[in-house]
Amino acid sequence: MILQSEKIFSYLFLLIPLFLITGPALPDIVITSGVLFGVFYFFYFKQIKDLIKISFFKTTILFWLSLIFISLFSYNKINSFQDSLIFVRFLLIPIFCYFLFFKNTKIFKQSLLVIFVLVIFVCIDTFYQFLNYTSKNGFGEDLLGFESNWYGRLTGPFGNELIPGSYITKLGLLGFAYLISIKRFENNIILHSIYLSLILLVSFVSGERMAFATFGLGLFILFIFLEGFRKSIFLSIIIGGLFIFLVTYLHPFYNDFKIIESTQYHQGQKIEKLYPCDDNKEKICSKIINIQPSFFEVIKNFNTSAYGEIYILSFKMFLDNPITGIGINNFKYLCNYNNFYKDMMVNYNCASHPHNIYIQWLAEGGVIVLILFIIYLVFIVRFILKNEGNKKFKIISLVIILTMFWPIMSTGSLIKNWYGITTFFILGICICLSRFKNNPYN
Repeated sequence: MILQSEKIFSYLFLLIPLFLITGPALPDIVITSGVLFGVFYFFYFKQIKDLIKISFFKTTILFWLSLIFISLFSYNKINSFQDSLIFVRFLLIPIFCYFLFFKNTKIFKQSLLVIFVLVIFVCIDTFYQFLNYTSKNGFGEDLLGFESNWYGRLTGPFGNELIPGSYITKLGLLGFAYLISIKRFENNIILHSIYLSLILLVSFVSGERMAFATFGLGLFILFIFLEGFRKSIFLSIIIGGLFIFLVTYLHPFYNDFKIIESTQYHQGQKIEKLYPCDDNKEKICSKIINIQPSFFEVIKNFNTSAYGEIYILSFKMFLDNPITGIGINNFKYLCNYNNFYKDMMVNYNCASHPHNIYIQWLAEGGVIVLILFIIYLVFIVRFILKNEGNKKFKIISLVIILTMFWPIMSTGSLIKNWYGITTFFILGICICLSRFKNNPYN
């Protein structure tokens, strides 16, 4: 019965990338029940002692205990203790992926296949929505009938969530790992290039700047270190760049407007969209739209941009509570109910979190949590390097981790369901990938 349950949970974990498309609820149910089963499994078979011997496991538990410890000093102790306690379900995802659910090579390879197929599907679906555009209404329905409620932003199959670029760039290189693990595709430069350039193109048109930038960074690093695949990566950058140039030149979204005002504020670029009138196609009508601010405007006036005010407030909270921080998931609470901090948000309402992983740990957990989190990441990298898998898969794993935890970028909150599950599931897959070897019979 236990071994049958193990297999069931292995296949449920295999489908987490699919469940992530449906929203946060289903993947959270799967990982929570899977983690509970994993705990029971290791105690039942008396293997918990084997886990405790592993440095990666010990640093995981130490980091989790630090979250609970600093909650003693938090402003809203209920928020902090509650979110710290249940955060363990995320931290245990990589451990149970590696030691339990994906220890079978066949199942692990099937998980890579699922990722590869879903990345292609999300790319095609999102690009279809990109082509389904009118100047008056913006992007229309995707293949599944979902329509974006945000003018000028793509949602793909994620309903109202603006995350298709993040999804494909986080999982895309794992799909690439699947491609090069298949012997007949391992040296197929054209197939590699088409796949990677498709992700590059769709991440660009999605409007998710960080997703596009980090994927580009990942390709650049792979080009330097992934010997044997430099032609594929270089060609994908050339093809992707060419298609990006063509869509910006030809697609009306980039050409059917004029800028009226450009500021650094949230939705701070005001544009006038031009389109044929409904009642008279020979006449030109227009509408005023507020969209994301120009990147250069944000950089020039960073302190008064949305991210600037959030980061400055976060650092102030840290400086006032340098050792233990303000408490996990206390950022919005403190911003709303402390007038001094609230007044620092001059142009915006209080955000739900600091929008950067490291700044969030610093503000909410202080020096203690930030240092232990960095140690946690170091031990993951160390664990990957010591694994016996093929070098190319280790490199891909490390590049994925580097781009996911690149410090100078805006991010979601690891405390939140979708972002937390996605991040720690990918960590688990990367650790599994680092012991992976090509099957010569593929």
